[in-house]
Amino acid sequence: MEKKEKKSIFKRWWFWIIVVLVIGAIGSNLDEDTTADNETESIQTENENNSANENDSNDDSTTEEENTDSKQPEEAYASDDIEEDAAENEEETKTDDDVPSEYKAALNSAENYSDLMNMSKDGIFDQLTSDYGDQFPEEAAQYAIDNIEADWNENALESARSYQDMDMSSEAIRDQLTSEYGEKFTQEEADYAVENLN
Repeated sequence: MEKKEKKSIFKRWWFWIIVVLVIGAIGSNLDEDTTADNETESIQTENENNSANENDSNDDSTTEEENTDSKQPEEAYASDDIEEDAAENEEETKTDDDVPSEYKAALNSAENYSDLMNMSKDGIFDQLTSDYGDQFPEEAAQYAIDNIEADWNENALESARSYQDMDMSSEAIRDQLTSEYGEKFTQEEADYAVENLN
């Protein structure tokens, strides 16, 4: 009997596949670390730029205040409006930072339901708070409904078009759009949708 000579581990095909996979995994981890570092640096740079812009605007506002004595009253009111707008923008930025992450998540879900599924305001609220849905607290869902930017008439129209594709009558579509077991649009939104169907 002949004895088979064992191949060196370096001559086996599976060894090289493992080596390639390990090198690939290490390389992808390095890329992720570099990307995270770049994102951190860009955020820091953006924060520094915002701070510099705020300092510049504070310097400008001080100069404007000094010059308002020489301006006509109308010009003084215009600069006051600009300063008020800047203060309101700062407050909005601060309030966005003060919003709990759960409220932000509820708003993101609500936007998805509106954009992708053309749901009504009440339908979205129910989906966000449902035990079988997103299970957000009612406060977070209400925040989402209060802050979502949606065209409810357009959502009703898109839903009506999907029902029209199912060969439903105008009245059946209207009923489905306003039903508490259906889409839960308001009567006005349903009327708009049915009136604008092609």
